[in-house]
Amino acid sequence: MTESTDTTHNTAPASSLTQEERERIASMSYEEARDQLIQAVQALEAGGLNLDQSMRQWELGEALAKRAQTLLDQVRAKLDAAQAQQQTSADTAGTQSNLE
Repeated sequence: MTESTDTTHNTAPASSLTQEERERIASMSYEEARDQLIQAVQALEAGGLNLDQSMRQWELGEALAKRAQTLLDQVRAKLDAAQAQQQTSADTAGTQSNLE
């Protein structure tokens, strides 16, 4: 049975990242995550890593990419909310409901 269809085990996939590393990544700014993601990709592209080192760089890159995407999604949500608020304000500008 493949991992994606196995529902009998509720364990997280094996990872070489420590809890401390995951917490550090979770507290990174977008710029920090992006810069470290670039380094991880460059290490993989450069080659010369053994399988364990390659897998570690891959896992690190995945965690960094997820952090960066989460931060971008949060900014997008804020922008969407601001645009919606601006549209609501524009729709009621100069109307009686704007004076209430």
